Amino acid sequence: MLSGTTSTPTNVNVSPLVLVVEDEPEITKVLEAYLQHDGMRTHCAADGKEALRLFSQVRPDIVLLDIHLPGMDGVDVLKNIRSESDTPVIMVTAMADDVDKLVSLRLGADDYVVKPFSPAEVVARLRAVLRRVGTPISAARAAPINVGQLVIDVEGQCAFTRNDQGGIRPLPLTLTEFRLLARLATQPRRCFSRSDLIENCLPESDALDRVIDSHLSKLRRKLQDAGHGQLIETVRSMGYRLWHEA
Repeated sequence: MLSGTTSTPTNVNVSPLVLVVEDEPEITKVLEAYLQHDGMRTHCAADGKEALRLFSQVRPDIVLLDIHLPGMDGVDVLKNIRSESDTPVIMVTAMADDVDKLVSLRLGADDYVVKPFSPAEVVARLRAVLRRVGTPISAARAAPINVGQLVIDVEGQCAFTRNDQGGIRPLPLTLTEFRLLARLATQPRRCFSRSDLIENCLPESDALDRVIDSHLSKLRRKLQDAGHGQLIETVRSMGYRLWHEA
């Protein structure tokens, strides 16, 4: 979550700011991770009063608003937002809340999503509404590299583990470790020589083979700690490869 509290005008160089209003911490955490991974900025609120305070303070580009909140519910929050702003709002509702959905749309909600939802679908809905209202959004990010449950985001220079429930856990990699992992992942099962890895991952250094060995040893340990087993193999007298059964 961003720590800034002042409003920033939206332009082509600033990613959209999403206000996520959700009282279930695990859902908030997953949504925030997906939105930030997609290049959006986020602020989060767990109840209606906090949502309205943040809305006035940060002036988000769009609001993702759960209907069922402690204290002031989402419909009342929407009424308050609509009394002063036409900022797009996407409501989040439970499967049985057809009446709530209709009421929210009549009050001026731009769209709704139904729990349980796919976080990727929520991101797509947000982008669709932002395009519809003319809010500049960044170009689509380059597709990440997926190796089983391991996701390597070359553009964002980060890697994370995805679990079966759709949650993600970042891997604490150094820049060199990330470069090595990304290089190996471009062509799984190909053996990369140490000289190739030095040239492409540490071009600014005079690293020796044993330095690459040290970096890869640390990378392997972090992958193992994250549950990815022996993902990187040593090819004797040749180099290294990333091995994954398709």
